[in-house]
Amino acid sequence: MSEIKNPIIPGYYPDPSICRVGDDFYLACSSFELYPGIPLFHSKDLMHWEQICNIMTADNDFHIEESYGANGVMAPTLRYCNGIFYIINANFSDKGNFIVTAEDPAGPWSQPHYLDDVPGIDASLFFDDDGKCYVIGTGNVWDNGTGVMERGIWLAPYDIENFRMAGEPVTIFNSALRGAASPESPHVYHIGDYYYLIIAEGGTEHYHSVAVARSKELFGFYENNPANPIMTHRMMGTRAKIMNVGHADIVDTPDGKWYAVMLASRAIEGKYKSLGRETYLCPVEWEWDWPLFSPETGLLQLSYEGTGLPETVYEPEAAFDDFDSETPALYWTFWGRPYSKYYKFGDSRLDIRCIARSLVTPLEPVQLGIPRRFDHYKPYIARRQREFDFTAATEMTFTPADTESAGLALVQAFNHQYHFERAVVEGRQVLQVVLYTADFQSLPFLPGFESETHREVVASVPYDAETVVLQVVSKDKEYIFSYGASKEELQELITVDATLINPEKVGCMAGTMIGMYATGNGKDSDNKASFDWFSLEQ
Repeated sequence: MSEIKNPIIPGYYPDPSICRVGDDFYLACSSFELYPGIPLFHSKDLMHWEQICNIMTADNDFHIEESYGANGVMAPTLRYCNGIFYIINANFSDKGNFIVTAEDPAGPWSQPHYLDDVPGIDASLFFDDDGKCYVIGTGNVWDNGTGVMERGIWLAPYDIENFRMAGEPVTIFNSALRGAASPESPHVYHIGDYYYLIIAEGGTEHYHSVAVARSKELFGFYENNPANPIMTHRMMGTRAKIMNVGHADIVDTPDGKWYAVMLASRAIEGKYKSLGRETYLCPVEWEWDWPLFSPETGLLQLSYEGTGLPETVYEPEAAFDDFDSETPALYWTFWGRPYSKYYKFGDSRLDIRCIARSLVTPLEPVQLGIPRRFDHYKPYIARRQREFDFTAATEMTFTPADTESAGLALVQAFNHQYHFERAVVEGRQVLQVVLYTADFQSLPFLPGFESETHREVVASVPYDAETVVLQVVSKDKEYIFSYGASKEELQELITVDATLINPEKVGCMAGTMIGMYATGNGKDSDNKASFDWFSLEQ
């Protein structure tokens, strides 16, 4: 018998939103500062998923900037009505909330329609049975009785033809638990006699949860489910194998079953979350006109009985890329939109030029509403880490000069990175492993943000040959760096502590990226690093 294996989409694919059209299921995820943006997946059985596009690209004027790794595009809602697919989302690197549309979910997607009249984060669309559209959002909209406005959820009629509100917002809910932090990611559904509101609250990390409320009137104040939260793992402490559970969206199948997708994180020792927030699935049943997530246990499981839908298994992501194609596969990502063509795919290699921008720059506070900056991208081309254990390797041809360096990089948020690079030190060609970490007290979107980044060369060896194979093996809480003239003759340089770039303060907003880079580290150069192939087995 088939089974649901969680996470259904492993690795750095958070904030899932799902819809069904006939026998087909579609799911969109956040991409934060990665380019292209908003990966979209397709499934026939809810168990096996294939990426079919990235919704936001240069073709629809997608602008994204690198900053601290956890900014940019987050919490999309995917919906379908009358032959049109809709994504509503916020881009904190650009102009805020927007909607894009498509007739074919694989694209092309429209130019963004920016929403000047939709405030707040995590905006969502709802199409009622009669086709009328509504927008749901978050903000300081709930009066707690003392005249102080607290976080809550609002709903307004929406003119989807002209992309503007068609009436005043109405507050429909505050939070499931009194004074709960961060009521957000609202979704409304019309099921039977009730309208249901599903939200996340508690914050997106350890205290994350899913809550539900209902009303027989769309614009009524929604009745809180006395069983809330209907899904969370916060009471399990740090021994839970799955943590940070929340941010749910629900969908029915053609045969009348219900399922929920949500984000959660796997962790090592309850705190090292190198995979970031991943996409999970659980069955949903209905009792007393309330949704019951993961019946019998109430906890998100690593496996469930299969959905019973006809299985469709897709080819897995390729582990090996020899760069024969000039068009990068959908799983390749850039950090910030690359406005200059510093890279070239094709002819059996990937070339990356040593532009001035480096992978590690001072962390900046979040600045909303500033004009687009066209130099805020990093010369880094990478893939997501999808399992704790992996082996990544590449063959690089590169002779650095002056401040130039190139190689493999493991990148987390907030300037937490390991570089395995070829560089020049005191006039000599070397291979070295460099650790970057950062100190900060508050988060970049809070007032008074300050940080200090630290650099430490943890291993170095002379190396004069022009071509080298670089390999990183991740095993539990360690990275093993090895090098050699070929894959068959590698020697270990050093084993390091992998948790140093995944400390608790980095959190789980972003997952670890694994990829190749070249940089002039402040000086622009025509020199380039050529990568003959890249492999990622995980």
